[in-house]
Amino acid sequence: MSVYYTLCFLAAMAITIAFVNQYIMKIQTTIAITSGALAISVFMLILGKTTWPGLQEHAVEVIKTVDFGSFLLQGILGFLLFAGGLGINLPALKSQKWEISVLVIFGVIISTLVVAGGLWLLGYVAAIPIPFIYCLLFGTLISPTDPIAVLAIVKKLGAPEQIAIQVEGESLFNDGIGLVAFLTIFAVAFNGNEASFGSVMALFTHEAVGGIIFGALLGLMCHIMISATDDGSMELLMTLCVPTAGFAMANVLGVSGALAMVVAGIIIGNWTRYTGFSEQSQKYLDHFWHLLDEFLNALLFLLIGLAMLLVQFHWQAWILVLLSVPLVLAGRFVSVALPYTGFRRVRSYNKYSIRILTWGGLRGGLSLAMALSIPAGVKLGSDGQVDLRDLILMMTYAIVLFSIIVQGMTITPMINKAKAAEKAGFPIE
Repeated sequence: MSVYYTLCFLAAMAITIAFVNQYIMKIQTTIAITSGALAISVFMLILGKTTWPGLQEHAVEVIKTVDFGSFLLQGILGFLLFAGGLGINLPALKSQKWEISVLVIFGVIISTLVVAGGLWLLGYVAAIPIPFIYCLLFGTLISPTDPIAVLAIVKKLGAPEQIAIQVEGESLFNDGIGLVAFLTIFAVAFNGNEASFGSVMALFTHEAVGGIIFGALLGLMCHIMISATDDGSMELLMTLCVPTAGFAMANVLGVSGALAMVVAGIIIGNWTRYTGFSEQSQKYLDHFWHLLDEFLNALLFLLIGLAMLLVQFHWQAWILVLLSVPLVLAGRFVSVALPYTGFRRVRSYNKYSIRILTWGGLRGGLSLAMALSIPAGVKLGSDGQVDLRDLILMMTYAIVLFSIIVQGMTITPMINKAKAAEKAGFPIE
């Protein structure tokens, strides 16, 4: 079966689960799709081990035809981040620029070091010692919050604006920082490269700063072209060129396509929307990108649930898998709480800010895609009983599922309390 046919059937499956969810589970759509896909994966695993031998292998081959990592990192990521950028309120983002900058840069570094140090210690507890360089590798891929998961779940719950902007802004920008860190540690761990301050800064400048500049130029060019036409269909088609040709060009140039899409989306959503589009075209813009965003999110979260079929489970590593969830949450809490000790010296915040930023720091497809890119063959343990790639993939998958299903389903009361505190006149602490 071709990749196109596979995606067609998977999309139909995701939409069917979303439709059934309206009448049965009635929970947030992306959570329902992930849960439904996970249940299907478990069902196929059981059938494959009992009455239908070979079903699991066949299902794995079908999922592999999609190539989850490439499909996300080199495909739909551009669409999802561009759609997220379109919905960002730039004046509100500017009001939180320092908080977001600190959380994006220093938050990722702090969380990476906490997670790496904790995993290194836990490896000895579980009798599977892990070299520290691989602990750092795991820390870099799991520390950045996933903008797709955050925008799909947290944004729709209507958190107070101050908190919402921090959550959205951080998640949209920190994947670029996390990806640069991951690529640097990856090169040291597997390519034998030496990590120096100069090489890290050169990579950061080329990827992150280059992506921001390219995104600004792309957004400006799109703004000029849209402003030069009154054809509503042509205006929408031009926006479609940004996450397609624009995202592809960013990857060809070696700059961060993710950051480029966010910047271009912010420019078009906050400038071109009001000066280049007619009032009717603005509605078409919102409806078109909302529909496309919903469709691609449904497909992505279905693939996250089905990715369980790609994970090789090792019973020796279960203690690390179970402890990785609280470890990453602890790293997230420290990376948020420490900056807030400084933030509160100059500004007041909602008393639920740290809790919502910690519990709302969701992980998703980006972390899985990076975990899948780790090469197999590095053996851990005294007898080499566990493969490094399998271990990291197991821990990442457990964290992603916990993040989307448990954190995504339980953050609503926290956000409601924050909104109630603000309405009652006690928004700060």
